Amino acid sequence: MADTQSSHIIIDPRNGFCPQTKIYHSLRPAVPLPPPSQPLSIIQYALSLLHSPTTASSSTLSTTIFLIDSASGRHLTYSTFLQQVASLSSSLKALHPSLSNKDVAFVLSPPSLHIPVLYFSLLSLGVALSPSNPSSSPSEIDHQIRLTKPAVAFATSDISRKLPANIPVILLDSPQFLSMLESKVSGPTNDAAVNQSDTAAILYSSGTTGKVKGVVITHRNLIALIAGLYHNKLAKDEEENTHSVSLFTLPLFHVFGFFMLIRAASMGESVVLMEKFDFVKMLEAVARHRVTYIPVTPPLVVAMAKSDLVDKYDLSSLRSLGCGGAPLGKEVSERLRKKFPHVEIFQGYGLTETSGGATRTIGPEEATRHGSAGRLSENMEAKIVDPQTGEALPPGQRGELWLRGPAVMKGYAGDDAATAATLDSEGWLKTGDLCYFDSDGFLFIVDRLKELIKYKAYQVPPAELEHLLQSIPEVADAAVIPYPDEEAGQIPMAYIVRKPGSTISATEIMDSIAKQVAPYKKISREDPRRELVKSPAGKILRRELVSSPAGKILRRELVSLACSTASSKL
Repeated sequence: MADTQSSHIIIDPRNGFCPQTKIYHSLRPAVPLPPPSQPLSIIQYALSLLHSPTTASSSTLSTTIFLIDSASGRHLTYSTFLQQVASLSSSLKALHPSLSNKDVAFVLSPPSLHIPVLYFSLLSLGVALSPSNPSSSPSEIDHQIRLTKPAVAFATSDISRKLPANIPVILLDSPQFLSMLESKVSGPTNDAAVNQSDTAAILYSSGTTGKVKGVVITHRNLIALIAGLYHNKLAKDEEENTHSVSLFTLPLFHVFGFFMLIRAASMGESVVLMEKFDFVKMLEAVARHRVTYIPVTPPLVVAMAKSDLVDKYDLSSLRSLGCGGAPLGKEVSERLRKKFPHVEIFQGYGLTETSGGATRTIGPEEATRHGSAGRLSENMEAKIVDPQTGEALPPGQRGELWLRGPAVMKGYAGDDAATAATLDSEGWLKTGDLCYFDSDGFLFIVDRLKELIKYKAYQVPPAELEHLLQSIPEVADAAVIPYPDEEAGQIPMAYIVRKPGSTISATEIMDSIAKQVAPYKKISREDPRRELVKSPAGKILRRELVSSPAGKILRRELVSLACSTASSKL
């Protein structure tokens, strides 16, 4: 055991666990952060990293491409991008001189070359940005606007009709906005005085367990996250000396895409943007633009591992996938590695409430820890808490994951009750995820606590069964939900998406799973599907499947049959 901090605090160097405090500490080297009192926006910080001698020089910024539109091939170099940011900032200050760090700007648009310019401009002005899913319904948007109370909105003309009439709207595809990108800036532009504690963004949680919440993220939160990612990437670049080209299949309104965009800019990388995800077009983009890295969600990893289409494209440039958003099964990881031996999968875990980051794997050795979400990120602490007793637990025991660190959110916009229920007085964030750390400090996500299937006295994690189902070659995707049962309370029911041409039967699928799990985890009912409902982060929205009209009708019509089937099989 290693003695650190004081003679009373002993931290296990294998896993970071302190038996006295029951707190897990990060095993990563601490990353220095600027003093909290120093006025500094995330954009100022990111650009200071971009302009550092180890990242880029003024000459390379004029030729290095930052953004590429996958469909059209249009692109922006770093120097052009920064010129547009300065022009837009100057134009916005002239058009809305009262905009300040007390204001929120609502953004409703699909990805385009304009969106990163808009994000950087608003953040540099100190205006909090609140991007929303453009496919959201008007009622969902109304709810978000009630939470954030924006002073101005940005949207494309075809989506702007979803916005309330009482908010000033700037159309992103209008001649006015295009002219704002090209306006002449007289003299040096001065960024607004932004405190690190100011709100940088209000991002919306995926709403997998309830109504969507507005997560308030500060500039300090993002600075802490980007600092850790930058210093680790810098060490890797010194070893490899390669230019990274990322393909974003991620929506930029989601925390994963949001912080990855800022990360890429701070490191001088190139980013290929897709307006709308399409699997074949993604493969074409990897081949055309020689993409080296893709931040992905598990469904995309499953598709790449199982689809025959990937063999038709030159994906030799691809070096790594960064997987987050939901747990990734060992079988899928191994299948992808067998198909692409030159591609590493680095898994991570984070929430909107932690600015997107909390744990991750680093390096080839950690990447082989299949099923793990990696070790705690820099400057992060954790607890595993028994949901019933509130007792903090040692390695190997399952409980709710609590997190604390500089990347943890400020709270929920317009919802003090939800903030108080999620953040305690000591700064611990209650994630709602059932997890455990192993003896080497690797985190394993079991499932959402609220989504566990309650079979008699047992708890069945749907994600565990979903991973096993996805390992079946004929299964393209799967979701597992609780199904009502008079005797057991709930039994596992699976929604199955089969591969085209598959003839595998429900009985064969259920028998395959039954051989691999305890009797109470057996799947007792199967429903075929063409596709599953998922969040923008790739999480299966089990709540939507349970509450959907089809799900309600199915349960009402088949509950008697399911009960008798369950009694005979379990």
